[in-house]
Amino acid sequence: MSTTHATAPPEDRARKPLTPKSIAIWVLVAVIGAIGWSVLALAQGEEISAAWMVAAALGSYAIAYRFYSKFIAWRVLKVDRNRATPAELNDNGVDFHPTDRRVLLGHHFAAISGAGPLVGPVLAAQMGYLPGTIWIVAGVIFAGAVQDMVVLFFSTRRGGRSLGQMAREEIGPVGGAAALVGVFAIMIILLAVLALVVVNALAGSPWGTFSIGMTIPIALFMGFYLRVIRPGRVAEVSVVGIVLLLLALVGGKYIADSSLADTFTLSKEALVIWIVVYSFIASVLPVWMLLAPRDYLSTFMKFGTIGLLFVGVLVASPALKMDGVTDFAGAGTGPVFAGSLFPFVFITIACGAVSGFHALISSGTTPKMLQKETQIRMIGYGSMLMESSVAIMAMIAACVLDPGLFFGMNSAPGVIGTTVQSASEAINNMGYVITPEALTAAAKSVEEASLLSRTGGAPTFALGVSEIFSAVTGDGLKAFWYHFAIMFEALFILTALDAGTRVGRFMLQDSLGNIYKPLKKVSWWPGLIVTSAITTALWGYFLWTGVKDPLGGINQLFPLFGISNQLLAAIALTVCTTLLIKSGRLKFAWVTGLPTLWLAVVTLTASWQKVFSTDVKVGFFELRSQAQAAIDAGKPFPPAKTIGETETAVTNATVQGTLSAVFALLVIIVIIDATRVCVKALRNPEAVVSHEDPYVESKFVAPAQLFATKEEKAELEAAGLGSGGGRISEDREGQPA
Repeated sequence: MSTTHATAPPEDRARKPLTPKSIAIWVLVAVIGAIGWSVLALAQGEEISAAWMVAAALGSYAIAYRFYSKFIAWRVLKVDRNRATPAELNDNGVDFHPTDRRVLLGHHFAAISGAGPLVGPVLAAQMGYLPGTIWIVAGVIFAGAVQDMVVLFFSTRRGGRSLGQMAREEIGPVGGAAALVGVFAIMIILLAVLALVVVNALAGSPWGTFSIGMTIPIALFMGFYLRVIRPGRVAEVSVVGIVLLLLALVGGKYIADSSLADTFTLSKEALVIWIVVYSFIASVLPVWMLLAPRDYLSTFMKFGTIGLLFVGVLVASPALKMDGVTDFAGAGTGPVFAGSLFPFVFITIACGAVSGFHALISSGTTPKMLQKETQIRMIGYGSMLMESSVAIMAMIAACVLDPGLFFGMNSAPGVIGTTVQSASEAINNMGYVITPEALTAAAKSVEEASLLSRTGGAPTFALGVSEIFSAVTGDGLKAFWYHFAIMFEALFILTALDAGTRVGRFMLQDSLGNIYKPLKKVSWWPGLIVTSAITTALWGYFLWTGVKDPLGGINQLFPLFGISNQLLAAIALTVCTTLLIKSGRLKFAWVTGLPTLWLAVVTLTASWQKVFSTDVKVGFFELRSQAQAAIDAGKPFPPAKTIGETETAVTNATVQGTLSAVFALLVIIVIIDATRVCVKALRNPEAVVSHEDPYVESKFVAPAQLFATKEEKAELEAAGLGSGGGRISEDREGQPA
């Protein structure tokens, strides 16, 4: 018997009753979280400290991870520490590679953390801090983290197959085909949107371009260090990586102030080329060489910055200046985005609560790198809680700003005009008071010419970050923190882009592999080169066109980002629910079934309104109709200034409305077909065909959580392995632990 069986199974250890000390600790955590929620909910117009939001969120996350994720792992999924993973069975050093859980946690967190958790909560602050905060925390606990964890489990049990391919195998040709088409089309839109945010953040920024560019050679060094120079020495390479990253950040500031600034000041067009080339290379190189170490490196900066922000909030205790619930929540006429609280808060806040993009990573790169099934809980559920904490910090960053300044930054010129005088008047008419002098002073404090109409959420997040950090370090560094946050956001998003491109390649290989079998070998070099090139070219085309034409390319598809991402999550949760039922877990199907139902209602309601609403600010086809009427009358339709721009607006609205309807229809097809399959499985369980890979006993030993338990340390020592774990050597098999 191998040493993997020499100690008590983790599920036995997991059933140990809580000690009095543990009970006291968890009661304290629950009380702190409950007080935080009570303060947030019961505040009646007065300003309250943002620290209460931190207490409410962190208390909820801790309880959810300790109890709910453990329940799902051991009772619902029944993860098996003795079962070999695809990474162990198919290790080829290209796509399949057992990766230290600490590095993989960093990769997964970096890959799923794109623009959403930074931008969505900022925009949703228009409705007040309370609705968005509730959705961020409740959404991640019961939907987002559950989706990521369950998709990762089922993909791991199926050789690391992509979400679309699992849908095709488990639901059938009709629903599966709808899922394949919908998932890949949405994937291309999401990647192009992420890339556009990076381009906009780095254009004209030598500091950001240099610092982010340097993460590539640093990551390559870290990859070779772990693979060749000092295998398994994660702690060593982490220290080296952190030091080099800090030097790159400091060096970027130096470069920006030196004669080399022009060299690293790139146009949007040049950035598009560099990003496309980088993403292609990152998607084809062995995963250990660049992708995993770069994401791991990025995680230090990502979570380090967010961690410092939490500390800054606790130390400075800034007040939440935005109302708990604003008048815009009910009226649906907000200047940032139109639409009522339901369903649009749940669409605007995607990443951080639940995001379909995450399901692509959980069925893409991560299952091909997982050492042990027992790590699924930490990496799937834990990473999503980490991302949700980013969304909470984004909400805080937006809500500690003066509301007048917030609306000045996030309202379009057509709403507030182009001068501080017109903006002040428009904002005052909204019910929020701010003077032209205050708007000018805010811009000057961060060394910007103007902060008016800096829409998209990213500048608002950066300004909020500068407010929090400067409250601790002094106003003299406010401009530094603002520009640091802008660069931080670009790094945050870029790591999702390179992993997403690789996942897009996997999806295309799975899909085309149904026609040409060799393509199913994901590490077959001719196949991976061709499919990577196709994937990169598709989103690269939309990105290039969008950069060249402010009304074309990905700008045309940008309004679909939120809805399409949530529709993708509905597809992923539908597949998860189907698999739970088909695998005999009917009594636990509510775990994914309830969030599936909620997301289906939210996304289909939003899709219906975006297609059929008679409000020109909401309905795509209503916008098309009125813009076409303006063209027929020989007039431009605001905010378009010419007939030509109005004609483009007509085209864009037609495309947006049509795609919204098509995506919604695809989701409906998937849900209906999945329901048919589930009913059939319940009526005739013996007829269910399992696509789960055969059981193979694992020869790998590795801890389940970030820190090894006493039993796991003993197991590693008996196997002669370090803290990262590894394969049991043949001469040690059969020896007692």
